[in-house]
Amino acid sequence: MVCEALSLTIPFFTNLASKDAKLATNRYNLCRSTPRIRCSSSSAEGPVTADKLENDYALTGTAYDFERGTISITRESLSSPKKVILVRHGLSTWNEEGRVQGSSNLSVLTEDGVKQAERCRHALAKMHFDKCFSSPISRAKTTAEVLWQGREEPLVFLDSLKEAHLFFLEGMKNVDAKVIYPKEYITWREDPANFYVNGVYPLRRLWATARDAWREILFTPGESFLVVTHKSIVRALICTALGLPPERFRSIDVNNGGISTFVFNKRGEAMLQSLNMTAHMYSDHVYLS
Repeated sequence: MVCEALSLTIPFFTNLASKDAKLATNRYNLCRSTPRIRCSSSSAEGPVTADKLENDYALTGTAYDFERGTISITRESLSSPKKVILVRHGLSTWNEEGRVQGSSNLSVLTEDGVKQAERCRHALAKMHFDKCFSSPISRAKTTAEVLWQGREEPLVFLDSLKEAHLFFLEGMKNVDAKVIYPKEYITWREDPANFYVNGVYPLRRLWATARDAWREILFTPGESFLVVTHKSIVRALICTALGLPPERFRSIDVNNGGISTFVFNKRGEAMLQSLNMTAHMYSDHVYLS
């Protein structure tokens, strides 16, 4: 990027008497040459071309030369830019009962959860999707089936979209888990990146799983995808796409039926366009793009 110095005329105001008019004029002339800077997109490497924008610049809102503003989640070129809509499943029985869900398949959608899924379907009805990916776990699977009604392409179920496995905490009410397993429960709630159980760090494992999910999704032919899954894996998908570590896990919240949108350029670099949109949960709002 090349910058050059220009001048900016700034009027000089004074309350001097008429006998000092000559002094005021001199001061005005001094101020009218105050410098300013103009930058152009030209550089020593030549002008910015369409090819250069496509191949050399990160997807950072056309902030040219903004190096390391994003990372590539795929580390390989994609066949085309991609758009991905992430949706958290509707309200489940264990959400309602205040139980730790994890990867258990025993928690299913409530009647309200089905209605939330229907609201999501209505909200996304005008958007085209090449494929819908879903967790195979019941509460997400049912949400995806409701969302995908009337679409021709079959649903694609990915194990990499399953929720974090929380071992013996799964199925327990939160109030009971806090009393029976205080150390594990408090670590999971307050320091999840260091939550360690049965020889593994579930959240660190989830980060690796999220990266696998992104690769499976983004290397699929097509340009627009719908993804239906769970709260923790949605958080991990968002964080890994943005280059955030597991320590930032609880910096992001996602409601039941919340919708988040990413776009990826051909280098696999992500831009988060919307996070946890819920207007459709309280109105007949329809998203157009």
